[in-house]
Amino acid sequence: MRDVQLARVAEQYGIATTYEDWRGRRVPVGLDTIRHVLAALGVDPSDPEPGPRRGPLPPAVVVREGKAPDLALPRGSHSTVETADGALLPFDPGLPLGVHTLRVTENGDEHVAPLLVVPDRIEPTALREHHRLWGLMTQVYSVRSRASWGTGDLRDLAELADWSARDLGAEFTLINPVHATEPVAPVEPSPYLPVSRRYASPLYVRIEDVPEYARLDPAQRETIQRLARPLRERGRTADLLDRDAVWEAKRAALEVLFQVARAPGREMALRRYLESEGQPLVEFATWSALAEEYGPDHRTWPAHLRDVDALAVGQEALRRWPRVEFHRWLQWILDEQLAHAQEGARNGGMNVGIVHDLAIGVQAGGADAWMYRDALVQGLHVGAPPDEFNRRGQDWGQPPWHPTVLARQGYGPLHQILTHSLRHAGGLRMDHVMGLFRLWCVPEGASADQGTYLRYDHEGMVGVLALAARRADAVIIGEDLGTVEPWVREHLSDRGVLGTSVLWFENDREGRPRTPDQWRTDCLATVATHDLPPVASFLSAEHVELRDRLGLLDRPVDEERADSEHRVGLWRDVLVELGFLDVDVDPVTDPAAVVAAMHAYLEATPSRMLGVALADVVGERRMQNQPGTSTEYPNWRIPLTSSEGEPVLVDELLADPRMVGRIRRSLGPLAGPGRGFGRGL
Repeated sequence: MRDVQLARVAEQYGIATTYEDWRGRRVPVGLDTIRHVLAALGVDPSDPEPGPRRGPLPPAVVVREGKAPDLALPRGSHSTVETADGALLPFDPGLPLGVHTLRVTENGDEHVAPLLVVPDRIEPTALREHHRLWGLMTQVYSVRSRASWGTGDLRDLAELADWSARDLGAEFTLINPVHATEPVAPVEPSPYLPVSRRYASPLYVRIEDVPEYARLDPAQRETIQRLARPLRERGRTADLLDRDAVWEAKRAALEVLFQVARAPGREMALRRYLESEGQPLVEFATWSALAEEYGPDHRTWPAHLRDVDALAVGQEALRRWPRVEFHRWLQWILDEQLAHAQEGARNGGMNVGIVHDLAIGVQAGGADAWMYRDALVQGLHVGAPPDEFNRRGQDWGQPPWHPTVLARQGYGPLHQILTHSLRHAGGLRMDHVMGLFRLWCVPEGASADQGTYLRYDHEGMVGVLALAARRADAVIIGEDLGTVEPWVREHLSDRGVLGTSVLWFENDREGRPRTPDQWRTDCLATVATHDLPPVASFLSAEHVELRDRLGLLDRPVDEERADSEHRVGLWRDVLVELGFLDVDVDPVTDPAAVVAAMHAYLEATPSRMLGVALADVVGERRMQNQPGTSTEYPNWRIPLTSSEGEPVLVDELLADPRMVGRIRRSLGPLAGPGRGFGRGL
């Protein structure tokens, strides 16, 4: 086949044949990559009529609320809209929000496509009523208490949110993804590599808050507390987190609680939850039960169990029904505790509450990949092209959505995930929000730099996000760092999706820090992210020494250290010039003063939201995640500690005057009830 024809077919399916790299250079995509991606999408390039559109309708029709449908139908055809609730309406402006069905009859043939009527713009109450909002950002598992079982849980989150609202005036708490993890050890430490984005991880359950715990007899309680004691002791140290030990103990305790007779009201509540979740929860719980025996990668299971719709899968679910019921019950317990955390945050005075984080994808052998198999592309991995920080590119091992199949399904799987993520949240952070427009896809077995971009219909992708956000009245934040096409940021801003601006990256073309007035308005402004060093480490160049030890530098360590010191020096000069930092402050010996100055700087920007990393205000020096590593560094296993390396527990945040004083100094002008972005401005 001629290269020109291959390129034409690729473009029809949204496969980039060239792309612009991080240096602004145009890079051609290899023909082998294009062929592989086409094959993974199920496309035969020699088809005489290639293209995802067959007949008069595209895979899905997307209409913004109150606007006329932008779709030319054949002359003489007849169209009807069957709404989600079964009503029949004409295909005209004024259709209700929702996912409907469009039926078009042409020459006696009926053509059907999903019809999405979506909000033109996301306008949550919190942003309409408040000019600015601020809140803490944290990794829940790292923030422990004396009562938690070695890792932070949903009770710890609730208490942190309530305290930050009442004592500091915070309006939200932004947390890491709490997506579902493996039902058996070993448990993947990265919250960004879950088995499911629709359901949550029982690792975050507070055992003693399960109501059935109060119905245990003394011997049963003692059995459970024997499991907890060694984990609590370890949780009062700065030792690395051990998810496997925590999950083994919690699973044993939860199995005891599952057997306890529930009060009639509790039993009714459980039945209502199971009925509302329906078949998807049965499928997730079935995957979990099968994974207990065959492992958490369904691609290695016996062939007759790899298809979620297979008769054999249903038979296996019935045979293992007690285990299926256990995993359904676990999600109910999680749902209750997630709800309590959000209710507590709002009752504490937050206008937003908990802002959850949605990972970009899932494990290729996990539950979502099994449940939504038809809507995912096998043989491709999502990742990132080479950039300034990862010159070889990145392969995250996650399957991408199939653009055409997902659209034909009315974006149902994505909509379900978004709706579920927002059910007990005031907001949602979309990790790698550019994935709603295009994803870097790497052929299985190829190196990460041998991929290409696969484009999506962003009207549909952003549309279902807007639909879920409108119904939840939620704030949506898009992580749009890195290489992003300018029009993408403009589109997201127009639709009411906030961007993300990070202090260390806010430089002009000459590399000098921007002044506060040059920052975006529609964004979440932060000093750093979970993939960057805490401020104390950045100021002392400890992160350079770490990357040198790990062999991650591509130039001499002296040059890297000098570059880091130069960047810190530029920001120090700006903070001094603006009056936020005393000229005599040494950033290395007094990082807390710099942290306070940086937060004062952020407050001077026009940004609608401001996120303050809890790690920075307590003086943490260790990174949560070192990009470019897996086992070389203990990613996602770092407990929250102070500048002296001592563990920081939620109890201390609530009660220790010295710790509270340190936090107030680090927050600077934001600290104090009734103050800050949400209430004082």
